[in-house]
Amino acid sequence: MGQVFEDKFSELQADMVSICLEYVKNRADAIFIYCSFEEKTISCDFFYCINGKIVERHKLNDAISSEEDFQYDTSGDRQRGVLNIINDNIEGMLKLCEEYSKEMPTEIKLIYNVANNSLKADYRYDIVYSNHPEKLPHDVSMEWFEEVKSNM
Repeated sequence: MGQVFEDKFSELQADMVSICLEYVKNRADAIFIYCSFEEKTISCDFFYCINGKIVERHKLNDAISSEEDFQYDTSGDRQRGVLNIINDNIEGMLKLCEEYSKEMPTEIKLIYNVANNSLKADYRYDIVYSNHPEKLPHDVSMEWFEEVKSNM
């Protein structure tokens, strides 16, 4: 018996979480993944909560205490690898939505709580940035980053 749309959609989200978890070698409190699809443009971003600090993916080592004998590999190649996989998953979601005649969200915000192994997903279907004269997907993801950071 085939999987239903929701199961396949959830698998793609789980894959995003998995690659972001791998990027930090399972050493994070929470993962935040931003996905965008507007005007045929796919975009994504991700950031973390580590040791109670909200940090961008390239600043993970800022959240480590000086006593820890560990460093995250935040190389550009590793970051691009994660972004490529997330973008592939968004493309998979788009194809899945087309296949099942479902509306593709314009924005997906995923929050994965590592300790609880729980995923919260927030979906939007309206235009978020493409009707704004200067706003780009990166601006929207950075606004979310700042919002999460200010609420910590």
